[in-house]
Formats: sequence, structure tokens, C-alpha cells
Amino acid sequence: MESPAVPFGDLRRQNAVMRAELDAAMARVIESGWYILGREVASFEEEFAAYCGAALCVGVASGAEALYLALAALDAVGPDAEVITVANACMYQVAAILQAGARPVLIDVDPMTHTMDPQALEAAISSRTRAIMPVHLFGRLADMPAIMAIADRHGIPVVEDAAQAHGAWLFGTDGHPRKAGVWGAIACFSFYPSKNLGALGDGGALTTSDPEIAARLRRLRMYGWGSKYHTREPGGRNSRLDELQAALLRVKLRYLDAGNAARRERASWYAELLAAAPLTLPSPDHGHVYHLYVIESSQRDLLRSHLQARGVGCDVHYPEPAHLQPAYADLGYAPGSLPHTETLAGRILSLPMFPELSRVEVERVAAVVIEGVSR
Repeated sequence: MESPAVPFGDLRRQNAVMRAELDAAMARVIESGWYILGREVASFEEEFAAYCGAALCVGVASGAEALYLALAALDAVGPDAEVITVANACMYQVAAILQAGARPVLIDVDPMTHTMDPQALEAAISSRTRAIMPVHLFGRLADMPAIMAIADRHGIPVVEDAAQAHGAWLFGTDGHPRKAGVWGAIACFSFYPSKNLGALGDGGALTTSDPEIAARLRRLRMYGWGSKYHTREPGGRNSRLDELQAALLRVKLRYLDAGNAARRERASWYAELLAAAPLTLPSPDHGHVYHLYVIESSQRDLLRSHLQARGVGCDVHYPEPAHLQPAYADLGYAPGSLPHTETLAGRILSLPMFPELSRVEVERVAAVVIEGVSR
């Protein structure tokens, strides 16, 4: 008899663990009669800022909105502005930069970490660079000590895209661990349901330690108002984290560290079971929180088909780099412009990864992977 399927993700298992607390949080909001920008949002902002080690947090409607609002708050907008980022994290950063009226400058990644290559960053900086937007991808921080050194030397603000890195960390130059959210001028988080810290709907936030930036972000998320019906900031949006999602996130935040530890444990199981397979596994990193467990294979498409046929969930994050997507053809990047990015796009495959994944399920996935690469 065929072994049972292994899902790519299963949010029902996660929510079952905290269901009573989630129900209580929802009831509290419903009974309050206040559903937008109230006590739950303010409390979550305070708690999430403290978790990250940042001074301040501003809740918004989504991670994509957070990226745009960060650029608007830093004045990294307009046709004379360039924002440097990477092309292997789908198109979210590129879309936000274009929405801000700026030009995306796309650079290659380190083939081992899949994150921004600091040497490529240094070479891409120009007199028009207004911001640098590294992406913490798959649960791993970009090389922030190197990126910040370059940014500080040139006086350019850094916006962290931390949508996949809740709780991830690296050692700072002082030897102490620093989480995503405290390296740059602003960090942007998504609370899409599948994230390590996920809402039961859309949601996002920005962290910063600059009170003036936080105040501007609060105006920008509310139409740009300085006071009710009086617009002070151009470029404002209706982009608010609602009370219900904030209340649910307050519950789930209490489980985040345990969930990240479980993800690291499951990553160690994969590393053990797949050590002899002809694959490239994620390079080790103590601060990695494995939002995704991404392997590389020269026969990726055949392996993906094999896994799907055997009932193992998998996905590709992401199959087409932003610079090669039709909507962004006018940016002027030809095939071959970003060689590491393009090579990785044809090799990467995400295996099931979530805190409630059992050892038996991981063993099942690994067995099917080994079977697929041995054919």
C-alpha cells in the first residue's frame, strides 16, 4: 500500500495547538467593538518590536505594502532614485520600487546563501542610489555585517526585506546575535499565513529604531494624514493591520521561538537523511529559521515530478527571476545578466517544512527524494 501523502505545509496542525487561545483572542476583539488601529494593534506593535530588539513597530496591511511604505518614508522615490535589490525573491521588491516611482537595480546573489552578494552591491552603487534592499531569503539573513559596512561607507539607508525571517539572526560586529529587523533603517515583515509568524489572513509590519521614521510610517499607512482628514505626507495609503489579525498574531508570537527551533530540528533531520544524496543542501547557519527547506538538483524538474507523483508536497521558490519576467522587460536585463540567480532558478526545490512535520514524514520525504535522484 502506498504511504500516506506528506503535505508541503499544514496550517491546521499549527492552529490546533493554540486553538483555544486564538478563539479567546477573536472573542476579545469582537466584544471590544473596535476593529481598526486599537489596543490590539498597539500591543502587538510593542511586543513585536521588543521581540526583534527594535525600538518601534508599525503594523500595516501586508508585507508588500511594507516595502513600498519603507521607500516612501525614506524618500527613496521618484525617477532619479535607484534602489538596489536582488531578483531571486520573486517580484515583490521590484513591484514596490516601481510603485515608489524609483528604478530597481538588480544584482546577483551568493550561490551558497542565495542572498545579496556584497561585492555585487559595492559595484552597483551610483550617485542615484537612494536605498539598498537586501532580502533575507528562506529563513536566512543576508550578509548584513558586510552590507551595512558598505551602506554606511556610502551613507545609503538599508531596508531589510525580512518577510521570510521572523526570528532569524546573525552575529553583529560586536559578537552579539542580532535578529532580522534591527540591522537597517527599516525592516519589512509579512504575516502571510504560511510565514514563520503568520496571521489568519494578510498582515505586515515595519520595525525601526528611529522615532521620526516611525511617525512618518504611521502617517503614510493612514492616507498620509497628519490629523484626521488633513493630509500631510504625499504617497500615503490605506494600509493598516486590523485588530483581529493583531490579536491573533499576539498569540502566535508566543509560539514563534518554539516553532523556529522545531524547524531547525527538522532541517537537521533532512541534512542527516540526505547527506549522501547527489544534491546541494542548505549551507549551515545557526541563525537560520528555515521558513523553507530548499535543496538544489541538476534534475530539479524530474525530481519535482517524481515527488508529486509519490504524494510528497514540494514547490519552487522562485522559478523565474524578476529580471526575466515579461512585466519587467523594459528594465533592460537580458538572459545571462545575473548568472548565479539564473542558475539557481533552474536548480532549487523546496521540500515540506513546518514545525509540526513528524520524523516519520521527513523520513518519507527523504526516501522519495533519494529514490528520485537515483533513477
